[in-house]
Amino acid sequence: MSPHALSPFPGKAVDETAAYLSSKFAVTSNGFLPKEAPLKELPSYYASWDALIRRMPQLLRTGALREKARELELLSTDELKTEAQWRRAYVILGFLAQAYIWGSCQPAEALPAAISVPFLRVAEHLELPPVLTYAASNLWNFTCAGAGDFTDVDAVKSMHTFTGTEDESWFFMISVAMEAQAGRAIPAMVAALETATKQKTPRDYEALARALDDLAVSIGKVGGLLERMYEHCEPDVFYHQIRPFLAGSKNMEAAGLPRGVLYPEQQDKDGKWTGSWHQWRGGSNGQSSMIQFFDVVLGVEHTNEGNSRASPPPTPVLGASTKGQPQAAPPRSYHEEVRDYMPGPHRRFLVHVSQQGSLREMAQKLQQQPGGPSDDAQARFCASYVQATEALGRLRNKHIQIVTRYIILPAQRAARELMTMTTTESNDQETKVPKKQNLATSSAVKSSQSHNGGGVAAEEPELRGTGGTTLIPFLKQSRDETFEAGDLGN
Repeated sequence: MSPHALSPFPGKAVDETAAYLSSKFAVTSNGFLPKEAPLKELPSYYASWDALIRRMPQLLRTGALREKARELELLSTDELKTEAQWRRAYVILGFLAQAYIWGSCQPAEALPAAISVPFLRVAEHLELPPVLTYAASNLWNFTCAGAGDFTDVDAVKSMHTFTGTEDESWFFMISVAMEAQAGRAIPAMVAALETATKQKTPRDYEALARALDDLAVSIGKVGGLLERMYEHCEPDVFYHQIRPFLAGSKNMEAAGLPRGVLYPEQQDKDGKWTGSWHQWRGGSNGQSSMIQFFDVVLGVEHTNEGNSRASPPPTPVLGASTKGQPQAAPPRSYHEEVRDYMPGPHRRFLVHVSQQGSLREMAQKLQQQPGGPSDDAQARFCASYVQATEALGRLRNKHIQIVTRYIILPAQRAARELMTMTTTESNDQETKVPKKQNLATSSAVKSSQSHNGGGVAAEEPELRGTGGTTLIPFLKQSRDETFEAGDLGN
């Protein structure tokens, strides 16, 4: 069991630590998920939003979504009173924005003001960017039947999807169950970490080892849930029907958004809307605070940048004020930048935990001292630490397998199909690009252009995820860095 004697605060038990984390960092008994299932509807003032998102899959199928979105009345955010309401508003506007941008043959370069204006305000309140983040599609977008156990993937269901398919709901809900499973390990690990690094009394290495053993078991269960993705989500459905809607506007030049997306913000005296161009990463599991929590408590360091470019500040449109616009910042790593896509309290929680010290540093010192660990308890702690990093490395390996099956292989199949559309004119080969432009079609074009020697490359170095990173190279390096953390000799 978890080491209930350990606590970050003298005299307090782990359950009190959990209460503190909930009140200060919005980390609940379900981890980064809310304690209760999210709201299913907003106050009646926002009935038009609720009605449109419920019809979204049908309207996308018929091609009428953009027209209906343009008919929306611009609503104020003043009627949002609770955090649960702000979160639901963020979910609705995030899905509608993505549906509007990617819901036709060509991406829309500008949002209607009725979506953009409230979305910007809601996002600011929640300390999130105005795009469909992981928080919107997963953390705050589900219902739960039965006893309310969010780890039961058969009991949770997405409230909103783009396609209306079981495949899409299952894809999102696997992550919900994973989050809930991981959440059970958070209070004990926070307590163990602070106890290990702050208390002046002799360390209880046996208790720390038990905490790490529990963490390894929890990570293993998270991996088991991830492997259930195959049960109800077909790779080709995900790749061609679902994934395009999750794309952001950053690094999406090939998909038809060279400048990103224009967000109207205000009207001038003549009633003309002005705003700014923004480039945001799309939603991805990389925005999960869960994975970064595992990295922080185990002291896993990531040095790569995910082949990312720093997000540029918004480019003002003619007539828009530049007052208060953010200035260009030095490039950050992907793992640092992606925290901007996590709810504010969760970002602050990760910072709080990272300031407590490193279990890796402690284990490394014990392992490297003359003669190694001085007793059985220290040796068991070091061994448990290594096992926990190996469990996290195996989880990342499973993620690579999922990405290969759901993205890499479908992209290769799409590229081969595209190659059959090649014609020869004046001894030059010309590839007929599909009319529809989105993340899937642009990836297929890139893959076909890299065709060499009668086959598609086994790994596509330029194939990007919805978060804007190159896929397999980035994921493999993250995995390798995880296993390297378990090498206490370095």
